[in-house]
Amino acid sequence: MGIAREVFGDALPVAERYAAFLADAGVERGLIGPREVDRLWERHLINCAVVAEAIPDGAQVVDIGSGAGLPGVVLAIVRPDLRVTLLEPLLRRTTFLNECVDMLRLPNVEVRRARAEDVADEFSVDVATARAVAPLERLAKWALPLLRPGGELLALKGERAAAELEEARPVLTRFGVRTTELLQVGRGMVDPPTTLIRVVADREVVRDGAVGRQQRAPRRAKGSRKRSS
Repeated sequence: MGIAREVFGDALPVAERYAAFLADAGVERGLIGPREVDRLWERHLINCAVVAEAIPDGAQVVDIGSGAGLPGVVLAIVRPDLRVTLLEPLLRRTTFLNECVDMLRLPNVEVRRARAEDVADEFSVDVATARAVAPLERLAKWALPLLRPGGELLALKGERAAAELEEARPVLTRFGVRTTELLQVGRGMVDPPTTLIRVVADREVVRDGAVGRQQRAPRRAKGSRKRSS
């Protein structure tokens, strides 16, 4: 917990409530495996929280396939300056996420039930995050259309990060990405450090097989929720 205090600071009590909710309702509803409870902090919460090192101040973030809120909820807790949209297509998961947002009183979070590919024209964000959603080759097709020019996809990956990046090169080239790189964050806090694939969008992205212009910032949509206080 010493590392948790260092990572979360004054937000640690909120992170503790979230951990307790994951260990209880998260397990009961099948969002977290029972075997993960004993390692929630090092394997999940801290592992996700250190991603904040790679996100600029005041960024607008969309967390694709948010599931139980990893990393989206964690980033919103540790970085209240971020504006986070939790994008998740499954009703039982968005129900869980809405309960999380209400319980934790996170004014900087919106929950949206949708698939990324269905709402690409509604988003133009600074950062897209994803953890354990899909191989980069598929994830890039969903994430890059959500980014503003120069926006970044930060994909949390494991041992196959370098291989996934190489396998996705044809797709990334077709999307005209600006740069790609492998990053490790959280050194000295998580072992091993969290591995990220960072993909930076160029000025144009491919949508529906053609080059299209970036769209407006996210708008409130029917079925989405956002706390004002």
